[in-house]
Parts: sequence; C-alpha cells; structure tokens
Amino acid sequence: MKKSKKIFIFTILALLLSVSVHADELTDTLDLYSAAFDAIWLLICGGLVFFMQAGFAMVETGLTRAKNAGNIIMKNLMDFSAGAILYWAVGWGLMYGETAGGFIGSSDFFLASGDTMNWFFQVVFAATAATIVSGAMAERTKFSSYIIYSVVISGLIYPISGHWIWQGDGWLTALGFHDFAGSTVVHSVGAWAALMGAIIIGPRTGKYVKVDGKVSVKAIMGHNMPLAALGVFILWFGWYGFNAGSTLSGTDLSMTDVAVTTTLAAAAGVIGAMFTTWIAFGKPDVSMSLNGALAGLVGITAPCAVVSNGAAIIIGLIAGILVVASVEFIDKKLHIDDPVGAISVHGVCGVWGTLAVGIFGDLEAIGGAATRLGQIGVQALGAAAVFVWVTVTAGLLFLIIKKTVGLRVSEAEELKGLDIEEHGTESYAGFQIFQNM
Repeated sequence: MKKSKKIFIFTILALLLSVSVHADELTDTLDLYSAAFDAIWLLICGGLVFFMQAGFAMVETGLTRAKNAGNIIMKNLMDFSAGAILYWAVGWGLMYGETAGGFIGSSDFFLASGDTMNWFFQVVFAATAATIVSGAMAERTKFSSYIIYSVVISGLIYPISGHWIWQGDGWLTALGFHDFAGSTVVHSVGAWAALMGAIIIGPRTGKYVKVDGKVSVKAIMGHNMPLAALGVFILWFGWYGFNAGSTLSGTDLSMTDVAVTTTLAAAAGVIGAMFTTWIAFGKPDVSMSLNGALAGLVGITAPCAVVSNGAAIIIGLIAGILVVASVEFIDKKLHIDDPVGAISVHGVCGVWGTLAVGIFGDLEAIGGAATRLGQIGVQALGAAAVFVWVTVTAGLLFLIIKKTVGLRVSEAEELKGLDIEEHGTESYAGFQIFQNM
C-alpha cells in the first residue's frame, strides 16, 4: 500500500474515533444550535408581529377622520405599552401557567420561569387581540377608559380563553380543537370584545338618523385611503411572522408551507371582496378590497398548517365574500357602528377560519376528532365557547366603565375631534378641517 493511501486511511480512522469518543459533546452542540435557531426564529417573527401594531394604526387612522388621527395612534401605542406589562405580570401566568382543571393557569406570574423566548413571541399576540377593539370604537371613546379596557383584555380576558386552546392541558385542546395561529384565540377574542364595545358605546354622532320613521345610514368616509392601504400591506407582511412563526421552531421546514397558504388565502380574499363589491355596487370598492386581504389572512390563520394550497385559496375567497356581506349587514341591518369593519374581519372571518379547519384540514395532521363531521363540531364548540366568554366578560367590563369613569366623550368633544379634546394637539397642523358631524 502506498504511503499516501495509508495516511488517508489512518486520518479517516482517527476522525471516526474522535467522533465516537466525543459523540455526547457533538449531540450537545447540535442541541445548542437547534435552540439558537428557535430563539432567532421567534425573535424575528415576534418582531414582525409587533410591526403589525403599526399596520393596525395606519388602517384605523386611514379609515377614520383626520381630526381623530392622533387619538388612534395613541391608542395603538398604549395597547402594547400597557398591555405588555400586564401580560408579563398576570396574563402569561393565566395563559401558560400550570393548569387548574384545564380552564385557567395558576403559576408563572411575573414570568417566574424566565421563559423569555416564548413570552416575547406571545406578548405580541396579546397586543394584537387588544388593538382590534380600537378600530370598532374609534372616534368617540374616552382615552382614559380605553386604557382600562385595553389592559383588562390583555391581562385577563385574552389569556384565559387562550389557556383553553394553546396550553397543552386546556380543556378545548383535550377535545381536539385546533387553532394553529389564532383565528379564534386572537382574532375572534378581539372582535367579540369590539362588538360589545361598539354596542354599548353606541354609534358616532350623525351615523344613523331617523327620517320619516326609518333609519337612514350615513357613510362617514375615512380621510386617507393610501394610509389605510399602507397599513394593510404592513399587516400582510407581519402576518408571515404571525402564521409561519407559530411553528415555534427555526428548524421546522413546514414554515414555508404555512407561508404559501397564508399568501394564497390573502390574495384570494382580495379577489373575493373586490368582485363582490363590483357586482353588488357597480364598482370595485377600495376599502372593501383592502379588508378582503385581512379577511383572507384571518380566515387562514387557524388552518394554515393543515390545509392544501387549493383549500387555502377557497378559504380566502369565501372570507373575502363574507367580509363584504358582514360589513353591510352589521352596518345597515343591525346598525352597529364599526368604522373599520373590525368585527366582520376578525370575528366573522375568524369563525369561518376556525370551521375551515374541520372542513378542509388534514385530520391526521390535526390529531383531533376521528371524523370530519366530528372535527367540525369540535371547532364550532370552541368558537362558541370563546364567543360566550368574551361577550359576557367584555360586556360587563364596558358596562362597569360606562357607569363609573364613563366610556364616551361628550358630543361637543366628538364633533371637535379627539386629537384636540383628548390630547391637546392636531395631527395635521394647519390642515385641520372642523366638521359639524
């Protein structure tokens, strides 16, 4: 045997011996790398979801009047700022602490476990649930009252129902309920709280006027559609952190499948809403088309990891149609004033996405009920349970605020604008337009 071949063989044997001797150290190193990937992934995706706060702020600002723009910004700022502290102190423990009968967490308050990686990713979801309420109650809510109900949602209402679904021992988890990224856990919670808030606070001045015994519905136009569009694009961008990030692992390659279903559903939502308005109103409506994107995103959030690409398109398309029908029904039939369509986007389409898990989902991947009909039933039960929980607790919260510190500004303050009356400033200095409604 030539000398060079001998050297090569001895080198390979030495490497194999080294690997064998240090196998434990190699395993530890690989585990460390995997944990690092997970941490980096959740930090990046958490940052994307945090950026959605800016998206919500822009959508709500664009779809409301100029005289309330600063107030909208302040509310979205406080959603996260105050909500994050309450979620750290109380909310995280209620949601992910040791379970008490599958209904509520009872440990890890003030983040005693030190699980900072998962806390950071989850706190941005809590802020999302709270900020949904802002748009539905825009232009007539007292800022001090808003802070109160925002922190209660983040610190109490959202975490408890979240415990039922996302904590491993939650009672809905035990039944096989599946909500991958939060159609019900996050979006429906915010929407049902928004529904109760909008009902209890009442419509904006001049929105519904009785004429000859019939209610006339007046459209109060938003002041900046490009700003609303920017907000929707930001939300769409952030949603990749919302959905793909919910794999919770930087080494789980199914993140790409989730990103694809998310994209297809959002695109189909736009198309569904656009053609629905085109047929119904004679022209493709801009604001409804923008809400169609959000409707598709909310609809795919629960089933995004367990449905095919084709199913994602169907889910998004139906969500886009639903959001138009729901906005029209809530406004013109129920006479509930929701300036941005938050109840329809996050509530109605959140329920649709939750049911879509059972209708289109891979039952083996879900690991829930044995039959498709059974899974649909479990999904419906979960959506209904969260609806009851939120409407009762949020309804009581808003009624208590209304009877104590007050929920709504005066009519004079509303007409002048909340920027000046609540914050002593103008968002568009020198361009403020005062209106008598």
